[in-house]
Amino acid sequence: MAVHWTINSEAKLFEVTCSGVVEPDEIHQMLDVLVGSDALGYRKLFDGSQADTNMGVMDVLSIGVRMRGLHGDGTRLGPLAVVIAPDKYPLLSRVLGIVASPRRPMRIFSEIDRARKWLDTPAVRRRMPVPEDAVVNRGDQLPLNC
Repeated sequence: MAVHWTINSEAKLFEVTCSGVVEPDEIHQMLDVLVGSDALGYRKLFDGSQADTNMGVMDVLSIGVRMRGLHGDGTRLGPLAVVIAPDKYPLLSRVLGIVASPRRPMRIFSEIDRARKWLDTPAVRRRMPVPEDAVVNRGDQLPLNC
């Protein structure tokens, strides 16, 4: 398997590293885990700088359509930093354009260190969605008499 991921719930970070030849089913499996682990609001770092693929345009577009579909149900998505080799940009530019959303920060990098630094900036951290269980509805609280 060429796609590996780590979910850090404390840091709210979903980190993906690709090496070797990446197949479409590996990306779909990674998306299944992202959704199933309720990590859509996490910061995401996708490092494909050491990867290659035999995917055609239709494979890439189908992944892009699926990723864009994650935006449609009102789920707030966390920031996304994508690291790719410059020679892969022509193939991936379509999918990256599809997943771009004005509702979340997204940037493309050629160096992993710059991507990490960007994800750790206060401006990016401020744009992360607040978890639903952290929202307190003051109108539902009952008075407490001591």
